[in-house]
Parts: sequence; C-alpha cells; structure tokens
Amino acid sequence: MDLWHEARAAMDAREPKLGAYKLRMDATAEQAARNADEALRAGRDLGVLQGIPVSVKDLYGIPGFPTYAGSACELPARWQAAGPMVRCLLEEHAVMTGKTHTVEFAFGGVGLNNNWPTPRNPWDEKQHRVPGGSSSGAGVSLREGSAVIALGSDTAGSVRLPASVTGNVGYKPTIGRWSTEGIVPLSPYFDTPGILARTVDDAYLAAIEFDRRMFKEPNGAIEGSEPLEALTIGVPGGHFWEGCEPSIEQAVRSALARLEEEGHQLVPFDWVEAAEAFALWSAGGTVGAELHAFLTSELPDWIPLLDPNVGRRMQAAALPPAEVRSRKAAFDALATRTRRHFQKMDVIATPTVPVPAPTLAQVADHDGYRAHNLGMLRCTHTANVLGLCGMTIPVGFDTLGLPVGLQVMAAPMCDDLLFGAALAIERALGTSASRAPSQTAEA
Repeated sequence: MDLWHEARAAMDAREPKLGAYKLRMDATAEQAARNADEALRAGRDLGVLQGIPVSVKDLYGIPGFPTYAGSACELPARWQAAGPMVRCLLEEHAVMTGKTHTVEFAFGGVGLNNNWPTPRNPWDEKQHRVPGGSSSGAGVSLREGSAVIALGSDTAGSVRLPASVTGNVGYKPTIGRWSTEGIVPLSPYFDTPGILARTVDDAYLAAIEFDRRMFKEPNGAIEGSEPLEALTIGVPGGHFWEGCEPSIEQAVRSALARLEEEGHQLVPFDWVEAAEAFALWSAGGTVGAELHAFLTSELPDWIPLLDPNVGRRMQAAALPPAEVRSRKAAFDALATRTRRHFQKMDVIATPTVPVPAPTLAQVADHDGYRAHNLGMLRCTHTANVLGLCGMTIPVGFDTLGLPVGLQVMAAPMCDDLLFGAALAIERALGTSASRAPSQTAEA
C-alpha cells in the first residue's frame, strides 16, 4: 500500500471553486502519509485512521496551526492545543488535509460566513447554494474527494445538517460520550464532536476508533454494532413535517416505506416533548447566551468584530444566568420524559433538513438569513436538547436534485444501537453514490 500517493491524490482533489478549506496543510499531510507508510512497512498497525485523509473543522486545535473559529482574527495560541480527537489523528498518522471553514464560533446552521468565503454546495453547478453549517466545509471536502472522514462539531445539528445537504452521513454522539477538549466551545451544555463520512460504513469505522479511545463504559461500545434485522422505528408527526418541502417529505416517506417493506416496523406517535422543546428553542434556548458568556469571559475583543448574523442573534439571546439555568432545567426535564418512548421503539426517524439549501442571495439579508437558519435547524436541534444520539443518512433527492437526509435518533448512550440501525438502513436503501442522479442540479 502506498499511502503517500493516496494522500497526494486526495489533496489534488480539492476544488478551489468549492472552497471547503480555510487552511491547507499539505506539507504536514504528506509527512503523515510517509510516516503511515513507514509504520506499515515495519509491521505496525496504528489504528483504522492510519493514512486516512481527514479534514478538520476550524474549531479544533492542531498544534502549530492557527485557529480562527470562523472569526475575522486568529485566536490566541492556547486554542491550538490538541484535544483527544486530534491527538488520535496525530498518533495514528492520519492525513489531515486541512482545516475546513466554519460559521463564526459555530453559531448558525446555514453555513454562511461574512468574514470568509462561504463554501459552495457541490450539488448545484449554476448557483452558489450554501453547504449547511456550522461545519460548512466538512461535507464539501467529502464530496470533492479531498477527505474520507471529516471532523465537525454539533450543537443543534452542525454535523448532521451539512452532511444532509451535501449528500453525506453525519453522526452526533450522545453528549458527554466523546470529549470536547481542544474544540472552541459554543454551548458546553449541548456541544459534541462529530464525524461526517460518505457512507455509514466509513462513519462506523472512524467512530469505533474514537469510541475506543474516549468511551470507557464496559457495555454499549460502538464496536459491537451489527445491522439490526427488525427495527421498530418511531415516526413522530407535528412540527417535524410542518413546512417540509413536498419533495423532501416524499423522499423521506418513500425511504420509510421501503424500510417497512424490508420488514422493519413503523410506529406513528405523538412526540409531545419534542414539540415543547421546539417552542423553548424557538424562544431563544440557551446557546446564544452561552456563546455571549464565553466570549465575554475569554475573547472580549472579538465581540465588536462579529459577523452581524452572529453578533445580532447572540446579543438578542443574552439572558440573565437565572433564566439560562431555568431553561436548561426545562430541557433536562423534557429529556428525561422523552426516554419513555424508547421502551416501545428502537429509534426515532424524521427528516433531517426539511427545506432545500438556499442560495446565497436568499440569505443575503438578516430576515432571509434568520428564516432559513430556523428552518434548516428545525429537526436536528431535537437530538441535542433532548440528550439523544443522532445520525443523518442520505435517502434521496428533492425536485432540485439536491440531497435529502433521513435523521435517525436513539436513546442516550445507545450509540451502538444507533449504528446498528443505520447500517441496516444503508443496507436496505443503498448509499448516496448508488442513488445519485446523473448530474448535479441545474436550478
């Protein structure tokens, strides 16, 4: 195996027009590939990520490389410190191809960043559509072929949302399962690391390695996952489908019907806790207040420089500490209540993103941005605020030829079951590549 040539091919696959990367790491990547090759020749198996091209969201610290977190200025050097996710890549000689663009301080689901060029969604060759956020360059790096695995972070959907609108798989572990050390925070209460990949199989292999290093419970390890033969899938109604673009709804419901044909059971139910959580989230939640507290304490000089889409929303969400505590307690109570549903079902399935990825023109002004941001995060935030693990799986295309994702959620710390369900779904429906239209959208 010649990992160096594979790494070089991945780096050469980067398309400047798509703009996935904030920072290229060519020399470091080539050296990592040579080290991986040398280890293999010496008979040393360092892990499944050895020599694998990986893109890294520009929230993660990588020693010797600047971290911007999507802001206009480089963050202090302490934010270059590697946490467990990046240390795993370094120790296994994974080929880090570069740092991908992010929404400023990860506060947004559209993917727009007025400080730096917004990556282009690769599914529309004629119009510049957003790639989803906040891990805005991650999914693009996978589709162009410059990475096999992409590291992102997820606070309200920032892994699953960009994965969905770029036709990829995105996995958000249960909060607390994987460490957020070495990642610039948005909401310490809801943040998780996450991974994007082209297939569930690829995500599964990477998740095994991160889980082995960070999840210490004796039972429930992801490495025990196998495709589940007969799933009981809860399908909630209500706000998950309200405002859902018709062709997106059709693609998701068709995928669910196919799963039923394959022998899996669909169980419609009323998810009242999700509806109550959505109302609290729509009223401002806690994330903006947490970001305000973090920047005020750690990076006050960055506040006047914020992208207006970030700064205006953050200031509007600033709350007294007592109100933040009250809202967190309310989310916690809803999370506790929602666990009862998993006594009757294995996973819960919804659309991932109920609206098509907008064009830059559609999000150019504040009102357009705000409306699309709320619409794109409508379904994904549920897993975060109710403490669930979640994944998006590409299941079809809308009338514009843009990818459609199915979101699957499982009970807290049942990430092994989530992967078992996702592997079964992928086996039944095929991968994104097997269903891709002959050409990208011409809308």
